[in-house]
Amino acid sequence: MKRVKMYLTLLFVSTILCSFFSGCSNLSKDATQSTNNELEDQSLFIYCGAGMTKPFTDITAAFKAETGCEVEVVYANAAQIQNQINTTGEGDLFIAGSSDELKPVQDSIAESIDLVKHIPVLAVQSGNPLSINSLNDLTNDDVEVVLGDGEATPIGKIANKALSDLGILDQINVVARAATAPEIFNALSVGECDAIIVWKENVTSSSGEIVETNDLDAYVKTVPAATLTSAQNKEALTEFLTYLNSDQAKQIWQNYGYEVLN
Repeated sequence: MKRVKMYLTLLFVSTILCSFFSGCSNLSKDATQSTNNELEDQSLFIYCGAGMTKPFTDITAAFKAETGCEVEVVYANAAQIQNQINTTGEGDLFIAGSSDELKPVQDSIAESIDLVKHIPVLAVQSGNPLSINSLNDLTNDDVEVVLGDGEATPIGKIANKALSDLGILDQINVVARAATAPEIFNALSVGECDAIIVWKENVTSSSGEIVETNDLDAYVKTVPAATLTSAQNKEALTEFLTYLNSDQAKQIWQNYGYEVLN
């Protein structure tokens, strides 16, 4: 009988200890979840150039997974974003194709930091059937070219500047102007043209290839992250800006062909 009582006592103590340690384990898990989702009730509203949709989608998804913060992103060309910022007076951050695109909204910007290099390239049909080796070759009679909107997109403005500096812009058969960088590359991909000037990271399939030339080296830009004066959630914004400087965020940029600054 004593053995039975002793056994029951030990069983009771063991049960209490298991419950205690299980509770501690759950508390530890809860604490971890709380740390990893410290911004789960907060949100950010960000504008981003359409040409950077793929890397920035991955970056915001990773940030949300780490912090729980919701991130709403408007992807559009620079002119559309500038108009929305000036019209609505809303938003936390503007990820622009180049620092030049901040000038039309400079009164709405509190500060900015540079993230990565934005590299313009000359791209042609896979295999380069027309033997296009430089910007000057775009003036050949049989070459059809698609460029970005010279008024609304950074890459369109760069193309205009580079070709104008060479004195050949009016000698090129520009068959279309596209509103965003992905649209420019899509035109090449579906055979609507023979050559394009686009951001390096947008040449993403075997239907096109980058021409090895230094004609556009002088027109490399940087992608800035500009904090807007209308920013509402300063805590979440500070965390996001810190994340943009993390190795994880830099690796995402690099995965899409960007060159980080540091």
